[in-house]
Amino acid sequence: MQLTQTAIPDVLILEPKVFGDSRGFFMESFNARTFRELTGLDVNFVQDNHSRSAKGVLRGLHYQIRQPQGKLVRVVRGRVFDVAVDLRRSSSSFGKSVGVELSEDNHRQFWIPPGFAHGFLVLSESADFLYKTTDYYAPEHERCLLWNDPTVAIAWPLEGEPLLSGKDRDGKTLADAELFD
Repeated sequence: MQLTQTAIPDVLILEPKVFGDSRGFFMESFNARTFRELTGLDVNFVQDNHSRSAKGVLRGLHYQIRQPQGKLVRVVRGRVFDVAVDLRRSSSSFGKSVGVELSEDNHRQFWIPPGFAHGFLVLSESADFLYKTTDYYAPEHERCLLWNDPTVAIAWPLEGEPLLSGKDRDGKTLADAELFD
């Protein structure tokens, strides 16, 4: 597995070794020992999630203000533009974002630590998105940062208006959001 740093040092891109031939491919999608050795992080994933979304769907930017979740995300079908936004006031990268394309072809994984908002935009006709979390989903603590907050200024690769849930349409701006210390 190869590790790539992003503009925000705590957010990482992981690329597994993929062994392929005319029959298909094999890859180890997660190995706790390898993850720990590469990242220096000893995480305990407690929940795996799988979502399927149509082209143009934008999910996020979600986070839990209590029981914050670290997420290891990947796409097993299709393509998405995936984004992490630093919501830690004490961080030198507070309010900054980093985005990466994840796809079934590039096999990349994206590590988003606790203290970040997370979201993605589906670029293909549909996408199956998988993610491991370090804490359980707690709807009472879930918050949403507005996907198009001009202060954060994410350069979403949009083709027209995104398809949003009501919750995502009503997200808070960075100035009004509950944040981490």
